[in-house]
This record gives sequence, structure tokens and C-alpha cells, in this order.
Amino acid sequence: MAKEQNKNTGKRFGKSKPRDISPKKNFAGKAQPKPAPKAKKAKKPSDEIRLNKYIANSGMCSRREADMYISTGNVTVNGKVINELGYKVKLTDEVKFDGRRINPEKKEYVLLNKPKGFDTSEKEDNLHKSAVGLVSNASKYKLFPVGRLQRTSTGLLLFTNDHDMIKKLTDTGLKVRKMYQVSLDKPLKYEDFQKIENNPEVDGKVVKIESIAYVENLPKTELGIQLSSNRNNIVRKIFESLGYEVVKLDRVTYAGLTKKDLPRGHWRHLTKQEVINLGMM
Repeated sequence: MAKEQNKNTGKRFGKSKPRDISPKKNFAGKAQPKPAPKAKKAKKPSDEIRLNKYIANSGMCSRREADMYISTGNVTVNGKVINELGYKVKLTDEVKFDGRRINPEKKEYVLLNKPKGFDTSEKEDNLHKSAVGLVSNASKYKLFPVGRLQRTSTGLLLFTNDHDMIKKLTDTGLKVRKMYQVSLDKPLKYEDFQKIENNPEVDGKVVKIESIAYVENLPKTELGIQLSSNRNNIVRKIFESLGYEVVKLDRVTYAGLTKKDLPRGHWRHLTKQEVINLGMM
């Protein structure tokens, strides 16, 4: 019998040949396995973030507002005005908002009672150990020491990621009160005691001494001295200028902070009130 045709299309209705959907076979007659999907390459995390996000994370304003400030030239990166929206920066870049340096990290402040044998450098080697390592678990952010404390010295050392605070507290013009306990190689003569008490001159500059005293019931080699100078290594220089060697130097107070309940080698976070007090200096 002849096959029927569709009058409209002219196509024949007939049995269509079934499509072969079985797996392809190799010459041995075995089904070939499907190729494994290619593994996607993992993207390396970028160390750059958009500038508007950097500003927003610092708490200055929202991302949308940050774009407005960027477009009007209120933001600089490493000293250069940036107007480009979508510009990316690294955490190590210096970003300033209206002339003030900002940081997208939460500001943290850690007080360490530094033991002997640790310096304030960021690198450790076979001979020297860095005090930075002692506070490495105190924060997920990188903390920096405020000022210096020599490897042979002990006592209070402040760490923070607040660069404005570091700059403020290390300014030579700021009066940051510090008290030290000093051990000398020989008893301090009373005439030399008076010279120190009357503000000695060291390296051509007068050092204002707030107080100095022999430690009660101890030899005259043990003294306490309080001053508000930010000059590096100034306490040692005072005694060395008079012919004494400082055997031990322990910083017992710093900017109103004390070693109370803080054993040697331990650290603690500052309280909110302590941070406020530092900001009011």
C-alpha cells in the first residue's frame, strides 16, 4: 500500500529510523567511558580591594558616599589624588580621606610587658628575637610597636595598627610620661643625683626630669626616674653621660598605663577608657 502524504506539506508519514543513543563503542566492542570534567582552576585570592570598600571598611562613610568623595578629589593613595571609580588598592597603601590617613582594619591596642632579649624590629634572626612575635596571637591584624625599647631593656611596650596614634605618641613634641626602674653598675653619687634632678643636658639638649629617687631599702645603685621625653634611649644616655653603666632598665609606666596584673612576657588589650585617655593626650 502506498504511504499517505500530508496534503498540506507534502511530507510522507512513515516509520522514522530510531536514533542510536547507546554509548559509543571502541573497536573491541566495549563502551567508551565518558571523559571526566576538567577541574576548574582555583582563583588566587587578591590582595587588592576597591577603594570605595576600603573607605567604607574604615568607618568613614558608605560605599556610595565614598564614590562621591573619590570623584570630587577628596581621596589620595600614596600621595596621589584618585578620581577613578573602581580603583583598587592594597592594604599596604597609604590612603588618606580629607587629608587624614585611614585604615580599613579595626583599630586594636595591645600592651606587652616585654622580657629581656627581644627587640622592636619586625624580623627575627638567630641572634635577636622580635617582640612583635610575642603579640602575634593578640590580633588578626598586623600590629606595630609604638616607639622603641632596647633588646636589653624590659617593661611596657604598646602595639597597635592605629597609625595616627603611633605618629602622635612618638612625636618628639608630645609629653608622654614614662617611669623607669634603673639598676647601675655602681652607686649614684649624690652630686650626680642632683645634676640629673636639675634637668641634665644630653647631646646638646636639656632633658626635663619630672622626678628621680633612690629605691627605699636598696643599694644606691637602684633608682626610679620619671620623665616625658620621646628621645630614643634617653635614660641610658643620661647616666652614661655621668660615667655610669645601666645594668638593668625596666619601664614600669607608660602614658598612664601600668604593669599591674601583667606578668613579664604577657600582653593584654587596652580598655576603651585607656584608649580614650591616650587619644586625649
